[in-house]
Amino acid sequence: MSGVLSTRSDHIGFQGSIKTSASDFIVTEIDMLGRLLSESVARTLHALGDAPATPNSRCPQSPHRPEPLELLGEDERCRMLGPFDSPSHAAEEGVSPAKGRIEHVAGTAPEGGRHEVGTLYSLLDESVNELLRQFACDVKDGWDSEHEPAAHPAEFSLGPVLDKRNRANLHSAVRQKFPFLMTVTKNNEIIVKANTDYKQLSQLVSEEEALDFFKFLDAKLENSKFSFKPDGNKEHRKAVHHFISQKFGKLVETKAFSVTDIGGQQNIAIMVRFREKSWSRKRSAADCQEKQDLYTGFILRKENLETLEAISYLSSELGVLPSDFSYTGIKDKKAITYQAMVVKKVTPERLKEIGSKIEKRGMKVYNIHSVCQHLRLGQLKGNHFDIIVRNLKRQSNDSSADLKERICEAIESVKTKGFVNYYGPQRFGHGQNIQTDQIGLALLNEEMVKAVKLFFTPEDTDDPVNQAKRYFLQSDDAKGTLAMLPEFKVRERMLLRALNRYGVNHEGCIRGWLSIPHSMRIFYVHAYCSKIWNEAASFRFMIYGSKVVEGDLVLSEEHGDENSPLSDRVHVVTAPEESANIYAIHQVVLPMVGHSIKYPCNEVGQWYHERLAKDGLQTCKFRVSALQLNTPGCYRHILKYIHNLSYHFLEDNEKGIKTEEDSHLNESKASLLLSFDLDHSCYATVCLTEIMKCDL
Repeated sequence: MSGVLSTRSDHIGFQGSIKTSASDFIVTEIDMLGRLLSESVARTLHALGDAPATPNSRCPQSPHRPEPLELLGEDERCRMLGPFDSPSHAAEEGVSPAKGRIEHVAGTAPEGGRHEVGTLYSLLDESVNELLRQFACDVKDGWDSEHEPAAHPAEFSLGPVLDKRNRANLHSAVRQKFPFLMTVTKNNEIIVKANTDYKQLSQLVSEEEALDFFKFLDAKLENSKFSFKPDGNKEHRKAVHHFISQKFGKLVETKAFSVTDIGGQQNIAIMVRFREKSWSRKRSAADCQEKQDLYTGFILRKENLETLEAISYLSSELGVLPSDFSYTGIKDKKAITYQAMVVKKVTPERLKEIGSKIEKRGMKVYNIHSVCQHLRLGQLKGNHFDIIVRNLKRQSNDSSADLKERICEAIESVKTKGFVNYYGPQRFGHGQNIQTDQIGLALLNEEMVKAVKLFFTPEDTDDPVNQAKRYFLQSDDAKGTLAMLPEFKVRERMLLRALNRYGVNHEGCIRGWLSIPHSMRIFYVHAYCSKIWNEAASFRFMIYGSKVVEGDLVLSEEHGDENSPLSDRVHVVTAPEESANIYAIHQVVLPMVGHSIKYPCNEVGQWYHERLAKDGLQTCKFRVSALQLNTPGCYRHILKYIHNLSYHFLEDNEKGIKTEEDSHLNESKASLLLSFDLDHSCYATVCLTEIMKCDL
């Protein structure tokens, strides 16, 4: 990359090797609350007593810090329950058990089980969970006490939660786990308070009934009903009717019905159900389907596998489509990676069943739990990287400085100045004969047969997959190729089935592309758009450098708030603003080509038009209706910075690896351990290329 694209810094750099083994390149997602997924798994397993806690990966104190989760042993358990989440542990949790608890309630309410616990553990830090439990204890103890309640805070803050879906999940999870609490949102901050309605109801009915009623109320399950214990006291029933009608009458309605007890005596019970109109307010068929869909969330650990390849394996084992999986981003192949995933139409139990099978493919799944929706691309804060660079050497033309000094100089330079935010080589199929952007260009030009032939272009190896690809290019025999292709190549097999049925012609290839999931079809188009963005960023730095000039596009909070559409926040720099140096280079963005973006009003904008014309896309609308592909485009910052950086020098010797503190590095044996965070959609390989000034 460095030989083709412009770079940010002018330091000399150094040489080295990355990804000499998968364990030298460890990638861990950072969720929207800034927590490492691996820490979440380790924390949960430690709470269960399954394994010792792992060191804090944010502040490594030792160069021998183990990779996340690797100390957990072979008997990891894939679950999300904490030590106090079973009903039998209620007393240990500090929530006083109800006095005179009823053993049986006529109706059933939704149980606040694994889903709510999983949500709390996945969205809240362990310390916040503990403080929440303590707040719940204080509320209950204050109610149960016969004396004046102790001076405890009237409310408790879970902190700001910016993602609306995460806020909704937390609201529900807290109320399901602690029905005697209520939650409200203030400026994206979730506040927890005592639920005085619960306290009043628990004075009319048993505490268990009150708990179950509020769980039922919060779950809002369509067509569900809740029944209180049979009650022969008419005046008491009237009080319960009146209370529910007064407090929740807009949502539910009550009805008395006759029941027969064990002794054959007739009695009366109160049944509660949701009002019909609460379920019929402009609810589309899609909303109803979304409610009925089953989603299971988990953390996937994979080794030496592409994300889409891992999904192909998983979908084959589970008997679902690859499109039933959602994730926040694509992860490196030659690496050990941890990423959040959600699969539709699969129960947690079913996912656990395939654990031993997928381990043979280099995968493990952790923290399996029910969730209520799929994931979205970009729904993460970033990624944490633990990378070992081996075989450290000076640049071939550098003999003027100590290697250790050169490395420190390079790292500090990029730490201060940042790096050009290029898309990494893995976006394009690094090292492959045909890269993904070439397929994307063929699709945008609606050259369907060419795109299929590019898709099946083999690599220079003689394994069964590439043998099958060669056979197809030579024969156009989709059926014969299908027989040769291994089962795990799900995308290729889906495409071949369609080609066998409809033919290897324009229409048949359209059918073939439509047979694979939309997310995979659009991946190729996005790869082409990414290549154009890389070239545009390189051109921008080559002609203007780090100065913000007239016609540049900037993303500024002055032009709309963070909730405004992105297009409203993109501003074209004026000549007076250039003269006054109003904007900094880190605010400059460039468009990913699409039908709804605007181009810079300077030489960079002209470059875009000429570059697209070169590929025959001067009139392209970035919509391929035949394939249901729609590419509106977006904007990407041209400069990014590294976060939470630490690094250590290592030297191999006959006894193992030691840290080099003060001495010069032995050039033939030296290695470098880097730990850092990057924002989402940033590439560690790009950052390393900027640091080292050599192709990786």
